[in-house]
Amino acid sequence: MKLHILGIAGTFMGGVAALARELGHEVEGSDANIYPPMSDQLAALGIALRQGYRAEHLGSDDSARKPDLVVVGNALSRGNPAIEYLLNARLPYASGPQWIGDALLRERRVFAVAGTHGKTTTTAMLAWILEACGRKPGFLVGGVPENFDVSARLGANEDFVIEADEYDTAFFDKRSKFVHYHAQIAILNNLEFDHADIFPDVAAIQRQFHHLVRIVPGNGRLIVNAEDKHLAEVLTMGTWSPITTFGIDAGDWRARLIATDGSEFAVLREGKELGVARWSLIGRHNVSNALGALAAAEAGGVDIEKAIASLADFRSAKRRMELVGEARSIKVYDDFAHHPTAIATTLAGLRAKIGKARILVGMEPRSNSMRLGAHAAELAPSLADADAVVFLQRAELPWDAHKVTSALDGRGRTAPTVDALIAALREQAQPGDHVVFMSNGGFENAPRRFVAALSSMST
Repeated sequence: MKLHILGIAGTFMGGVAALARELGHEVEGSDANIYPPMSDQLAALGIALRQGYRAEHLGSDDSARKPDLVVVGNALSRGNPAIEYLLNARLPYASGPQWIGDALLRERRVFAVAGTHGKTTTTAMLAWILEACGRKPGFLVGGVPENFDVSARLGANEDFVIEADEYDTAFFDKRSKFVHYHAQIAILNNLEFDHADIFPDVAAIQRQFHHLVRIVPGNGRLIVNAEDKHLAEVLTMGTWSPITTFGIDAGDWRARLIATDGSEFAVLREGKELGVARWSLIGRHNVSNALGALAAAEAGGVDIEKAIASLADFRSAKRRMELVGEARSIKVYDDFAHHPTAIATTLAGLRAKIGKARILVGMEPRSNSMRLGAHAAELAPSLADADAVVFLQRAELPWDAHKVTSALDGRGRTAPTVDALIAALREQAQPGDHVVFMSNGGFENAPRRFVAALSSMST
């Protein structure tokens, strides 16, 4: 079967493309913006990429090029030329979540990882735990996990780990993606207000999470963060599956921090110490992610001592506090954080690791919620651990970013372009600093351009 994937460069749809190719389908796709790491992965798989959403890509000028099925990403809407041609020509189509649910997940034992924060890291972590314990799982991660160097694969047995996003499915299906995944074991990591473009409030997101709870079978399991009040409210709507809870200080599974930065911690289940984890990740949020992943792995029959030991070799997904380079004794990181809570916990973890060294942040308000200003009031407090912040305020940003930078007590400034942002950070950076670029978009390759700019200064 020939598939054309609209929105193929997105992390989820790129993973769908990889799985479809592995299943033996002929796969091609198109997107408006194609950039690493997904473009590199797709090119390595030999998948043809077409720039832009054009009717010609779907065979409007050559019937022989028409696909057997168009798989539609949720970034596309009515008015898009490809969508209008798709509908007018009556081409067969499905959403990405629907396709993967029907073609692959219905017969698998699915571990679904849901939550406002930490989905990608926890999904990659759980996949690695299962891999290290000999299970050879399939997976689809919303990024490229460094232990595997691919975002998706079929695997060699019934286990399949999938990042379960609450964002809507497609222009024709406004349910959350995760309702399509046939979850047997579901991790509910946390729940906060986000995606202001589609959800009016937290209650609307809670309803979607309860849709997921409703479809986990009675012989499955819910793995729930005991420290999250919004998830507790979801559970009061009704549950039909066994529940295991986790949290650093509450729940069936807990952690005792041995290192304050979270790089070493003891794992306890119902008060009994099961082992000590030592790994390269930092931050309380990642310790919490680990507890959820370990609880899910044990629910799937994994030896827990081996699971804990496997964390020593875990490497997170790219763009999750990824150290992209060092020049002039300045370390530069690329990070996906785009919500105040994720920003705060990421920077707090780095602060616990580096002590009094300076942290500089380059921030791009890239997500729909950030661009709409839904989190504007929480952004300045979330940057408390930063010594300097340069906030990208492009001309099209509909709100004044000075309301954030002016609340940073002289630590913040805005920049109208990425070039200006890089220049401002380069002007302030000193040997020994840690510079973190935060965005859930391409950021015009700013982290690596900054490393190059620093390197050119030292020659």
